[in-house]
Order: sequence, then C-alpha cells, then structure tokens
Amino acid sequence: MYYDTTPYKAPVPVVRDDRTHALVNILPREGKRLIARGVLALPEVKRVLENGWFVVSRGITPSYILEELTGQGYDTANCTAGIVTEGRMASVLEDDRLGPWVFKNGNLDETPAPVVLDQFTAYDVSVKGANAVDPDGNIGVFAADKAGGTVGGIWPTITARGAHWVAPVSLERLIPSVIEAARHCGNHLWDYTMGQSAGFMPVVNALVVTEVQAIELLTGVTAVHVGSGGVAGSEGAVMLALEGEHDVVLKAFELIEDIKGEPQFDPPRLVPYIREPETAPSR
Repeated sequence: MYYDTTPYKAPVPVVRDDRTHALVNILPREGKRLIARGVLALPEVKRVLENGWFVVSRGITPSYILEELTGQGYDTANCTAGIVTEGRMASVLEDDRLGPWVFKNGNLDETPAPVVLDQFTAYDVSVKGANAVDPDGNIGVFAADKAGGTVGGIWPTITARGAHWVAPVSLERLIPSVIEAARHCGNHLWDYTMGQSAGFMPVVNALVVTEVQAIELLTGVTAVHVGSGGVAGSEGAVMLALEGEHDVVLKAFELIEDIKGEPQFDPPRLVPYIREPETAPSR
C-alpha cells in the first residue's frame, strides 16, 4: 500500500487557477536520493532510530538510505545481490556483495539480520526495495533464490508480527498489476531468460514510498505522477506535477533542484552472462 501522506500535505486552494503549479523531471538516480530522504522522514522510522530495530536489506535504493542516515558514502553498486544492468538480469559477484545492515537505536549494530528479525516487534522496521509497483501499491521483487531470497526470509515474520516493511521504489517501476505479473513468473518456469533466471515475489502489505510520497512527506506539496521515460540519458525519468500554495510548491521545486545532478555510479562486477536455461533448474 502507498504510504498515506494525507496528514502531511498542506491545504490546497480550492480553485485550480488559484494554485501554484510546477512540473519536475526526476532521473532514476535522483529519485533514489529523494526517496531515501522520504523514508527517513517517516514517523515509524524516526521512532525506531530512537528506540528499536531498523534493518536495511540489500538493494541499490536502500544504499541511498544508508548514505542519508550515516552521512557516509557506500559502494552503491555492490550493496545488492541481484541487479538489472547491461540489459539483462544479473547478479553481483558473491564476494563483492555488501549488507544487510542493522541499526539498534540509530546505531550500526553487528547483530546478524536473521537474529534481529527473530526479535522484531510490531514497532520495528525493515527496509526492502522492489522491482515493480502497481497502482494499488502492491510490490513485486525478483528472486533468483529457490526459496524466495530476502523476501522469503523476512515476509513471514514481518507479516505475522505486524511489523513495518518499508518499500522504497521508483515510479519508473510502475506496472499494471503485481498480482497478474506473479501469475506468469517463476525461477523454475522459464524456458529462456536473458541472464539470471528469477521468480517474482508479490507483497501486498508493504508501506510503499515513491517519489510522490517522498516529496509530499518532505514538503507538504501535492504531487501527481504525469509522465515517465526519456532518451539519451533520461531513460526511466519520472515527471511530477506539483500543486499548492506558492511557498509550498517553491520549497518542493527547490528540493528537486537540490538533487539534480546526482552522479551515476559505476557498474559492479557481475557473474558472467548466462543464457538460461543452460543453468536453469531442471523441470
């Protein structure tokens, strides 16, 4: 479900023509920076950073959360296992993979993530990104692991205990239906894949933060997703319409200006290209 930002949005003039309007264009790497800031503005996250467990799973977008939280740089490209790059489904070399990361009361903690998960209460927070999000706020996560990878490991405990799964995900990953997509995927199903075979794990109870929720949480503006895509370096861009009182819209516009120019990171070392099903599990 999309995080409910209604309590954080400033009042909007009733008549459209009395509002200030802005159009912004956000590249994927800029969106990750914006979403990271939005996640850290969530009251659920602020609370556990004062008193509780905050677990950040592997992922490119979660690595931006780590940077915003700690003020330190991270080897972004290696903060994941599975990755879509070089036009294929791929995996970072196992020896290069970093994470996950555990915070106790806002401080990095050496306790292994599975041990921490066993101690989770309804108030604790786990951050795990997604490969897809749909209009209903459901997310989908690719999983090459036969048991569902990170999702298979964390979903039962988080769901059973009513803990918080925060899902930072860009609107560049918007698909029509996560549930429908899941019906057509499976890492033992494919006859051919371009790169790593992967299943598709649907999650319907995560708190989803996209560019829209992030900018609304951080500034109080009203944001609407109005377009996506581009060429020659703007592939995956997300366009938002911003509306509200002048000062609110200006604050939001200047926040987007602040993240413009976010540098692109170098790609990681990858497991060599495979054309499945040569290494796919036998059916």
